Amino acid sequence: MTLQTDKNTARLGSEPIGRLLLNYSIPAVIGTVMTSLYNIVDRVFIGQGVGPIAISGLALTFPLMTLITAVGTLIGVGAMARTSIVLGMKDEKWAQNILGNAFILTFFLSALLTCGSMFFIDKILYAFGGSEQTIPYARSYLMIVIPGSVFVNLSYSFSGIMRAAGYPHKSMYTILIGVVLNVILDPIFIFGFDMGIKGAAIATVISMFVSSVFVMTHFCNPKHTVHFRRDCFRPKWRIIRNIVSIGMAPFAMNFAASIVNVIMNNQLVREGGDLAIGAFGIINSFGILIVMFVLGICQGMQPIVGYNYGAQKYKRMKDTFLLTIRISTLIITIGFIAFELMPGILVRAFTTDPELAQMAKHGMRLAYMVLPLIGMQIVTSVFFQSISKAAKATFMGLSRQVIFLIPSLYFFSHWFGLTGVWLSLPCADLLSAIVALFMLRSERRIFYPRTVLRRV
Repeated sequence: MTLQTDKNTARLGSEPIGRLLLNYSIPAVIGTVMTSLYNIVDRVFIGQGVGPIAISGLALTFPLMTLITAVGTLIGVGAMARTSIVLGMKDEKWAQNILGNAFILTFFLSALLTCGSMFFIDKILYAFGGSEQTIPYARSYLMIVIPGSVFVNLSYSFSGIMRAAGYPHKSMYTILIGVVLNVILDPIFIFGFDMGIKGAAIATVISMFVSSVFVMTHFCNPKHTVHFRRDCFRPKWRIIRNIVSIGMAPFAMNFAASIVNVIMNNQLVREGGDLAIGAFGIINSFGILIVMFVLGICQGMQPIVGYNYGAQKYKRMKDTFLLTIRISTLIITIGFIAFELMPGILVRAFTTDPELAQMAKHGMRLAYMVLPLIGMQIVTSVFFQSISKAAKATFMGLSRQVIFLIPSLYFFSHWFGLTGVWLSLPCADLLSAIVALFMLRSERRIFYPRTVLRRV
């Protein structure tokens, strides 16, 4: 281990919290926001260059793209959280074994997802609410993106481990490389080569391939504390179990989001036709963007909380958590103001079609009525992941997507039609925020321990 690497990890337990959170969060925020821009850039170019039905076709891919993301978070978040904790415990060899096992899991799960999705692609898209108009666009996109999903998962998963190992800026560069390249290649393939939605898919896969090569190069360097060793690829079931148990919370949340998207698409088609799916795609783009800001801050929080929890420095852990909630709530409130006051301006970036624009504008105002409340809910869920409280984190993720959103979607749409579909979203946000408060109250001993907590 080099002196530089030792400083990178040790400062998690010694530097002032505010400066440390800033140093870790800014690169993470840039990385997560840039990740969301992958999809936003595709939608903007496709909406302006191909048409409103193409936007609906791209929105039809959301559930499957969310499932791809779920695989990345299952491995990435689980490995990242465990790496932070074991580095806080000064167990570097265990961290290297986590790295190797995460690599094996990424390829195995990506292969399963690719084979299953490609074989049933048309049936899947019909189940997602597709029609004869929208499915051709969705199929053209997915037939290229799904086989390239392994590069998406490698980039996402291992950039998180890189951050946990003390390299937040290199983690940011991993994502930035892919996003910048995607922005450059999108117009070339969509307009220059006249490939339409297929060109957007090719640009995305090429970009993620380059990004994954960059992050793998870092972990092949033996000068870094956490790096690939010949024996680290041997499957260790305890490590795999730990990765999966911690990563199960974001995986369950993303998997549930995929199921909810399917239900949402079917309700949207029933109440508003194909254009309603496109409207939700536009609305969801902005929602994901603001949530990615918060997730970036949470990713900056995670290694600090995990390290100090492993090192039994509980006050630093608590101070980091509370500061993250305050910053996240402020950012989401700014987004809320923009969504409520100028939805028309935001929607016009995606489409000039008046019917689609009006539908998206109306839906945006309703869908994000209680947006400021979700900051605390997201931060709390990631906090429980960071300290290996996997069951609580999983329940919190599922509470919004399954317990509250699905019933709200059915009842509100039955009563109010398309307007009810939009209203189901703030209802679920409000109820899940209340659950987060109760969960925090039930875990007061984490913040005010009377006895030394058992090291996990």
